[in-house]
Amino acid sequence: MHTREEQLKAFGRLLDVLDQLRAKCPWDKKQTNESLRPNTIEEVYELCDALMRDDRKNICKELGDVLMHVMFYAKIGSETGDFDMADVCNQQADKLIFRHPHIYHPSQVGAENPRPLPYGEDTEGREFADAKTSEQVLQNWEQIKLREKDGNRTVLSGVPTSLPSLIKAYRIQDKARNVGFDWQKKEDVWAKVHEELAELEAELARDDRERSTSELGDFLFSVINAARLYKLNPENALERTNQKFIRRFGYIEAHSIRAGRPLTEMSLDEMDALWNEAKKNEK
Repeated sequence: MHTREEQLKAFGRLLDVLDQLRAKCPWDKKQTNESLRPNTIEEVYELCDALMRDDRKNICKELGDVLMHVMFYAKIGSETGDFDMADVCNQQADKLIFRHPHIYHPSQVGAENPRPLPYGEDTEGREFADAKTSEQVLQNWEQIKLREKDGNRTVLSGVPTSLPSLIKAYRIQDKARNVGFDWQKKEDVWAKVHEELAELEAELARDDRERSTSELGDFLFSVINAARLYKLNPENALERTNQKFIRRFGYIEAHSIRAGRPLTEMSLDEMDALWNEAKKNEK
């Protein structure tokens, strides 16, 4: 692995390359925050794909692409005089220090008259537990965020509106949990899951599309809640199932190509038998 000096040198080299491209490359010259945004979203998803596959080589590559986008936005910010890469890094470091009083300001934890900290407003450290577990750290984190200058003013305001719905549901529930709004026993969630499923089935039986859609949302939200309580990530779980379906359906499709028969000419029983073959081959 590289030394800290080598890492800083590499970071500086990338900054230099971006400066040169912004000055000389026609494509890089014309980019704006708005034009880069779709590409940034794509790069993040490509990183997520590599992470899901645990593809270390491509994780490194995609991290570079995402980092380049972060630096590009900072470059644009420096051109408008609003901020630069140093501001981005320093603000993030200050925020992390401020949100980890148990590491950087242990005297603040449990103090009756805590001193003002260097970032944001006074955390009133007496309200925060001595974070010895990751759960306590998260609880403190959410409470501190509510007290920061320019921070989130409500518990759920920090959940990005544009997040995919499944991830958003998980984040909403997790943030509510951090302030104590949660099931006392994780096993109790199953009664809610069964209740929501029964309500969905009732509306489907009535053929009420609007209410069925609403109840489907409630049911999915409750299943995500159950996953969270059992410390399972529903986004990762669903993506694993997506990939599993793609593999097994691909097996069926490959068989149909070899046999010279379109899928539309295969019976459901035939496809089901091939599906089970694919499933067996995975074990």
